[in-house]
Amino acid sequence: MALWWIANIVALVVVIPLVILLANRIIRTGVEINNYADDILEHGVALSGNLDPVPALLDTQELVGTATSNAVRYVTALRPLV
Repeated sequence: MALWWIANIVALVVVIPLVILLANRIIRTGVEINNYADDILEHGVALSGNLDPVPALLDTQELVGTATSNAVRYVTALRPLV
């Protein structure tokens, strides 16, 4: 019977605080991961707002190509005059 009480005291003094310590470390890590995920989500949404004008780059590329071809034709026409 005395051995039973000793085992109970050891469980209360050693095992239960150890379980609580390990659970606390796991929970703390989970909360930290959750905070990082929230931060990534917040900045990802903010970044997507900056990507709205990207389709206009195709129009810009087409206009630059047109302007370049016109400039080349102009310079080619001026070459015999010089």
